Amino acid sequence: MSTSHLPDGLDPEDVFRTLFVAYPDSLIVADAAGNVVLANPPAAALLGYSVEQLIGLPIDALVPDAVRPRHAAYRKAYAKGPVPRPMGTDMQLTARRRDGTEVMVEIALSPLQDHGLPLVVAAIREIGTYPRVKQALQRARYSDHLAQLGRLAVDARDPKTLLAQVPVIATQALQVGLSVVLLLEPNRLEFRVHGGVELIEGERIGDRVPNRPDTPAGFLLRQGKPVIVADYRQERRFSVPQSYLDAGLTSGLSVPLLDRGRAIGVLNVRSREPRSFGDDEVRFLESLSNLLATSLQRAQTEEALNHSQRLESVGQLTGGIAHDFNNLLTVIQGNLQVLEELPALAGDARGQQLVVAASRAARRGAELTGKLLAFSRRQVLQPSAVDVAGLLVSLADMLRRTLDQRIRIEVDVAPACPPVRADPGQLESALLNVAINARDAMPEGGTLRFSARPCIALPEPVRTELDDPSASEDGFVAIAVTDDGAGMPSEVREHAFEPFFTTKEEGRGTGLGLSTVYGFAKQTHGGVSLESSPGLGTTLTLYLPHAWGSESPAESEDFGETLPQGLQVLLVEDDTEVRKVAQAFLEMLGCRVTTAASAEQALLALDPKAAFDLLLTDIALGSGMRGTQLAGEAQQRRPRLSVLLMSGYSSELLQADRDSPASWELLRKPFSRLELARAINRVLSGRSAAA
Repeated sequence: MSTSHLPDGLDPEDVFRTLFVAYPDSLIVADAAGNVVLANPPAAALLGYSVEQLIGLPIDALVPDAVRPRHAAYRKAYAKGPVPRPMGTDMQLTARRRDGTEVMVEIALSPLQDHGLPLVVAAIREIGTYPRVKQALQRARYSDHLAQLGRLAVDARDPKTLLAQVPVIATQALQVGLSVVLLLEPNRLEFRVHGGVELIEGERIGDRVPNRPDTPAGFLLRQGKPVIVADYRQERRFSVPQSYLDAGLTSGLSVPLLDRGRAIGVLNVRSREPRSFGDDEVRFLESLSNLLATSLQRAQTEEALNHSQRLESVGQLTGGIAHDFNNLLTVIQGNLQVLEELPALAGDARGQQLVVAASRAARRGAELTGKLLAFSRRQVLQPSAVDVAGLLVSLADMLRRTLDQRIRIEVDVAPACPPVRADPGQLESALLNVAINARDAMPEGGTLRFSARPCIALPEPVRTELDDPSASEDGFVAIAVTDDGAGMPSEVREHAFEPFFTTKEEGRGTGLGLSTVYGFAKQTHGGVSLESSPGLGTTLTLYLPHAWGSESPAESEDFGETLPQGLQVLLVEDDTEVRKVAQAFLEMLGCRVTTAASAEQALLALDPKAAFDLLLTDIALGSGMRGTQLAGEAQQRRPRLSVLLMSGYSSELLQADRDSPASWELLRKPFSRLELARAINRVLSGRSAAA
């Protein structure tokens, strides 16, 4: 190089020395042995050493342990034929810093042997400073954080864990200071804060945030797409809370949480520094929100399934208890009725009073078991087409006369609302149970509102709990009962349908009200949902199937107590005391009775010479043949034999035999003599009609 153009007084060696120090790339000069003989300050800064510490250091010390043998072999081969290697030839390596961390670098090599020096100059550049590489590394970092959440979503079954971790992942990946997750409350009028990092005033865990178009979260939901804020101080699309400005927030990015297209909340990140959120950041936060929403939906579905299974288990238990209790009540009520008609008590006023009191208590016990059977879906239902508007108007008129006058009652039924297929008496009883709960939630008065509308798509938790999920496509009517009372906290709402659960003071409730509503809805092949928050009232919605075609309410016929004299009855009952009561009733009605304790005994009694008119059998006959099986075998032998089944459960056992003839009647325990007589007359009338 010619030095003739250097300004006067400048030493070429000083220029070269200054150039080496000031060069922006990292420069290292190594000797033939592979030791550092010169290094500039950028090299020291990149590798975490001082310039003095680098001098004399083996080049191999700057290479990760895993690739050191391969690098040594490359260096040895290069020394035999050194050639220049400029930047941009994809000579990329990983350098090892003094603290053990690693950095991706690109290296240019300039051998000085042709200039008489046994040295090689290595120019080193961190490739992370390249814009395209920075973008690739950033995307890789986003993908790594998404994978982290994916692993967490698989392992964590508690949604609270995800709600706590998503804001942490968002702040770390996007390198912002604040993040918050807000989920819509069931009423969709407000959000609740469920997780966050460095939360500010008004957005602490558990706080409620209004869902209005002029709020940041409400504006986002109405946009239905990500919202970027460049400067909160200049924002005019919505009202920026003063707490944002007080916290020094400058920029932000928000995305909606969507569950199959329906907004359920908001994921928001904010920074105190000006940030330019681009497409990569938006896509990352949307992916994060989609993972969270999917995980929440999965957790909700699993909880609904677990809840359904818990209630089913409790239902089986309560159904069994009710069955045994009904057998006891049959004995108690039957003997009380016989006792009441004894001539010895005819003139004994005190004795009659005691019998009446005991009968009243037995009837209350029967009502209690009826509620247990309703919850366990083992009650006897007589479904028909029910005019929803007519039923609600009639119920509202009755409640206006009986409830506190401070409670205003409203009815709102959609035009052309189709009828539902349900037991009208049980439906009215279910709605009455809900109305009573609503009354108790409004001690100072309020509004009780009944509404009904066709429902094309069932809410997912309701659809999940259907016995036949495909039935969700058949069409339902949503009948809602809403109050503006005290509402329920989540811990109460979760147990509301469980039997014997009550928040009322001792002696004021059995805890069977809503559980019977749940059982009725399930047995009617429908579902039920409950929305409630403290201070915001409660809405309970029954989803009942349409009544299709020309289905109409069944007409009832008033049968009396008189039976054909000398009616031949085969009575089958495994409980001795119940069998005695039923036998006494039948004999008092003028029947000739043959008894059996099992189906097997009954079949022996059905010999060719026996001339029975009626088979009266319990369905559950211990460990042997069921009553339905006995009835089928008996009618094969005697086609004209009438069948009357008894059960402390309900029609569920009868329905288990799908081919059971419609002519078979079912009598629910406990029963009175009059109820037994009417049931026998119904089944005999059916036989006569078929004859």
